[in-house]
Amino acid sequence: MSSLPKVMLCGGLLTGLLAAPPAEARFGKRSDSSDDSKPVHGASAIGTDDGKKDGTSDENENRAAAAPRTVSSSDDCCRSSASGDIAEIIAGAVFELVLRGLGEVIVSTGTHRTFHPEDPETPPPQPGSGRHAVPFSFRTGVLLSPLQGGPGMDFSLGWDLRRFGADLRVSRLDLIQGAEGSRNERTLGELHLTYSPVIHEAVRVRAELGVSTADLPQGLYVGPSFGMSLEACVLGPLDVEARMQVTPFPYRQVDVRSGLALHLGGFMLRGGIRGLYLDPSVSISSRDRLFGPEFGVGFAF
Repeated sequence: MSSLPKVMLCGGLLTGLLAAPPAEARFGKRSDSSDDSKPVHGASAIGTDDGKKDGTSDENENRAAAAPRTVSSSDDCCRSSASGDIAEIIAGAVFELVLRGLGEVIVSTGTHRTFHPEDPETPPPQPGSGRHAVPFSFRTGVLLSPLQGGPGMDFSLGWDLRRFGADLRVSRLDLIQGAEGSRNERTLGELHLTYSPVIHEAVRVRAELGVSTADLPQGLYVGPSFGMSLEACVLGPLDVEARMQVTPFPYRQVDVRSGLALHLGGFMLRGGIRGLYLDPSVSISSRDRLFGPEFGVGFAF
């Protein structure tokens, strides 16, 4: 009796195994109903058309991303012209500011500037410290002299430190040589130390002593030189100027000039007459006495 149930149980198990449907092999994955709805892309062999298309598109995208951007010559031209315009604008603005600043400095400074009592920022100077009596002054100028022997140009530079100072002058003469009509140039130079025995707001007198030079056909000559100069106020910003300079040897030279100077702030307009006597060996012209008007501009601070 004990063997019959065992036989029946074994037979039922065997029948159930034979009747059951075959199971799917998932290799560790759970079965999901959504997998059946997703389309499956068929695998293609290497070298097929789909692979070429995909590889070509990826390669083109990579090349487009890696390729450097080229700039045409028209872009370079536009950029260079734009930068040039900006540089010109900046240079023009700087030049305008510099000119404006120089104009303001020239107008608002100078030994003859006007003081307004109602302006507290520009108080009047102390007595004996204005105009020609300033503690320190600097002057420079250029004068043109159409003399009888030929045109001349005179450049001057000087300064005064209260009573003592210095004066440098260079004259360039373009002289005509007698009847031949040929032109010859001469350069005369002077370097003087100055002392002012008279200092006043309305007048300054200088005594000058130094050396003078002259270029001659046979060489450069240097000799002692002395002179006197005067600056005095006439009316408002209008001054009278006079100067005399003498060189006794090794060549003879006498230079006398007088004129008027109009002070416009630190700027001056100057004009007058000049008489110049030169040793014939220096002048090499038909006249050793040259006389004529002179005019020019200058600055005085």
